[in-house]
Amino acid sequence: MVTIMKKQQHPFFFFFFSLSLILTLLLSSTTNISAATAPAPAPSSAPTDIIRILKKAGGFTTLIRLLTTTQVSTQINAQLLNSNNGITLFAPNDNAFQSLKPGFLNSLDDQQKNELIQFHVLPSFVAISNFDTLSNPVRTQAGDDPERLALNITSSGNQVNITTGVVNATVGGSVYSDHQLAVYQVDKVLLPKDFFLPKKSPPPAPAPDDKAKDSKKKSEADDGSASSADASSANKCGVMLLLTVFVVAVSAFSSLL
Repeated sequence: MVTIMKKQQHPFFFFFFSLSLILTLLLSSTTNISAATAPAPAPSSAPTDIIRILKKAGGFTTLIRLLTTTQVSTQINAQLLNSNNGITLFAPNDNAFQSLKPGFLNSLDDQQKNELIQFHVLPSFVAISNFDTLSNPVRTQAGDDPERLALNITSSGNQVNITTGVVNATVGGSVYSDHQLAVYQVDKVLLPKDFFLPKKSPPPAPAPDDKAKDSKKKSEADDGSASSADASSANKCGVMLLLTVFVVAVSAFSSLL
């Protein structure tokens, strides 16, 4: 009896085992198909790095050093991340820096070096074909003083000329452009007139107010009058005291007689 029951269980066991195997294979195939058809994740775009761009272009060793030591490179990268206006950089190559007067860069203090680099930066993106739309003097990140920090740009087609009142430079071509950052090579270092004009002396201190003078004189006069009055009052008191003592002495002498 026991043997017969075991024989009857074999077909059911084989049926369930086969069904489990088929379902496992089907699930595995579905998973593989889904994994194969799933889109690959988009690569994350790295933030713009002005130093990396100039190193890749080559020939901007001195500019890279100044951008780094003045920390203007960090400022530019931050502006590109946090602003929609973009940045335009005029990049003098190493030959342009070598044409400067010997020792010129070493004669500048940290503030002047920062101003020099900021003078090469426009706080907006300008395409090579749009320089003729700018109004002169063009504002740079060094400031907007039209006398000391004037930058004038003229263009005809792709020919772009820059003058600062000290040097005349030409844009030699585009180094990099991504519709947010534009880097143009220039054949000369853009020197602002601010480095060559005499420094503005601070305005003289304002003269004391006439009313204050009059008030001081009146106060001194009042103090003198008060002192005189006090002295006169003291003299009168002294005379009265002497008269009183004299009268008392006379009365005492008369009573003795």
